[in-house]
Amino acid sequence: MLYTIPDYYKEFKCTADKCEDTCCAGWQIVVDRKSLSRYRQVKGKFGKRVRKSVDWKERAFRQDRERRCAFLNEENLCDLYANLGEKSLCRTCRLYPRHIEEFEGVREISLSASCPEVARILLERRTPVKFRTYEKAGEEEYEDFDPFLFSVLLDAREVMLQILQNRELSIEVREGLVLGMAHDMQRRVQRRELFECSHVIERYQTDEAAEFTRSVIEKEDRKRTSQQLFSKLYQLELLKEDWGILLVETEDLLYKEGETGYWKKKAAFEAWRKKYLEDWDIHTEQLLVYFIFTYFVGAVYDGEIYAKVRFSISMVHLIQELWMARWLKNEGQLTKEEMVELLYRFSREVEHSDKNLKRAERIMGR
Repeated sequence: MLYTIPDYYKEFKCTADKCEDTCCAGWQIVVDRKSLSRYRQVKGKFGKRVRKSVDWKERAFRQDRERRCAFLNEENLCDLYANLGEKSLCRTCRLYPRHIEEFEGVREISLSASCPEVARILLERRTPVKFRTYEKAGEEEYEDFDPFLFSVLLDAREVMLQILQNRELSIEVREGLVLGMAHDMQRRVQRRELFECSHVIERYQTDEAAEFTRSVIEKEDRKRTSQQLFSKLYQLELLKEDWGILLVETEDLLYKEGETGYWKKKAAFEAWRKKYLEDWDIHTEQLLVYFIFTYFVGAVYDGEIYAKVRFSISMVHLIQELWMARWLKNEGQLTKEEMVELLYRFSREVEHSDKNLKRAERIMGR
């Protein structure tokens, strides 16, 4: 079995009770069957508490009125861990914030930006991310798995990541290149010309492709509001009430004065961030790499190559809209801590609900 991880994977260390927003509240923690079996056998007074704290029908930990896990104490530490040790944790708690994408003979493990510490790692990193591959014993076979398409997607993603990390190009040109490559690959796949994808991948690595993309961007009408894209967030399941409040506040700050007002604010924000946020393009690159690495190859299961890339780019643009709105709210100020906060809150709402993730890919990938 081959495993792939980003090179910052081992930098992560849980900050436990020092975390500004615990991962043990706000969403349902699903418990695997093996852990459920262990919990039934815990003896003594704490064993009684364990059995009362599990919703056996839903196979999840119970929550209080504030949606905090039944085992989360007032110090934001886990009583299950404190009483029974690390091995007592269920698979969900043991793995988080690790995110695993599974393919035939391959496991890709990333760290989820829904964790404040991971969000901080992503936004503090200045060097391009590298990915490490290693092998461990074990193999699994999947029915209806297309190894040829999988191989093509891996090749395409490798080139996409190289393009996104090519800092000699503007971030807009880099986005345009990966979007164009995905679009042309999608057409080949729909025409059952998968073998032609290699030529597409090769073509988008050329100077000619970069120059063409640059010329298209220069001619494109950039005076289009992001309100239509932002409004699609309301179609997702609301996981935390304060997120709904943030969406309404953001929409009001950005769009209430119409398209002309929006673009005046956008111009002012861009002038400010060019002066005070010199790592803006690097932040954009790191987030694009994060989303493309995590979700692009999943197109092997649904064939939605173009949608995966549009979704990834849309996610980054929406996060940046949240940052701009906070800057407006602060009357021209935006701290790195606030950028981290908005990133992990966004990720928690979109990436930690299978329903939201699938719906977001569908409506934002069009």
